[in-house]
Amino acid sequence: MNFTEEQIIRYSRNIILREVGGEGQRRLLESKVLVIGAGGLGSPILLYLAAAGVGTLGIIDSDVVDLSNLQRQIIHFTPDINIPKVDSAKSKIKQLNPDVNVITYKVRLSSKNIVEIIKDYDFIIDGTDNFPTKFLVNDACVMNNKPFSHAGILRFEGQTFTYTPGNMCYRCIFNEPPPKGVVPTCSEAGILGAVAGVIGTIQAVEALKYILQNGDLLTNKLLTFNALTTQFREIKLNRNENCPVCGKSPTIKELQDYEQPVCELKL
Repeated sequence: MNFTEEQIIRYSRNIILREVGGEGQRRLLESKVLVIGAGGLGSPILLYLAAAGVGTLGIIDSDVVDLSNLQRQIIHFTPDINIPKVDSAKSKIKQLNPDVNVITYKVRLSSKNIVEIIKDYDFIIDGTDNFPTKFLVNDACVMNNKPFSHAGILRFEGQTFTYTPGNMCYRCIFNEPPPKGVVPTCSEAGILGAVAGVIGTIQAVEALKYILQNGDLLTNKLLTFNALTTQFREIKLNRNENCPVCGKSPTIKELQDYEQPVCELKL
């Protein structure tokens, strides 16, 4: 593709990077990334991917903006309260970068619609805050050979890893959702807003590296972050050959919906 003069200026800091260049920027502009959740994690993810020139961004979120969201969901502003998050996010993205094609899905993700939604995207990012969706995203991506970024945040801590076909998936670490009530929700335990920014930004970097086909992804390792000590820890893990969804003899062959409305596990 030929860049316009405006695009050359807009993406100049990308293009001068040896690891990106014109070819890499072309890949970004032709790529399609789906972000599930336009909240604390999804906000920095969407803003950085849009700024980088990812050509198509899909956004899934069924909620509207609430006053309590604004402490961490930086893509939404006070005038956006009661507006659907997908519409609020799309408005900011288009103001930031008109090049980006934004596709919105104001739906609750389920086993009935996820496969149809993810099929046209190159990379999936899980920016949700509940176990049912995290297991659903993992299983759907594994079954359909879709790479994705996982993340979870709670209080002052966060975690993230990247899945690509043939490597460790979410169920390799967490076999099934915990019993209801065992793990507190974000509204019960709290979350330092900037932690979402740190982890979400790492997820955006992982998506960009995947598209650019450059750098080492967070595959087969879990990266954790503790904001109180400002420490990152990388835990090396292996694919579980007995994993019920990606193992040698998978026992989960159909997508299922779980009901526990709980927040992500804290390590």
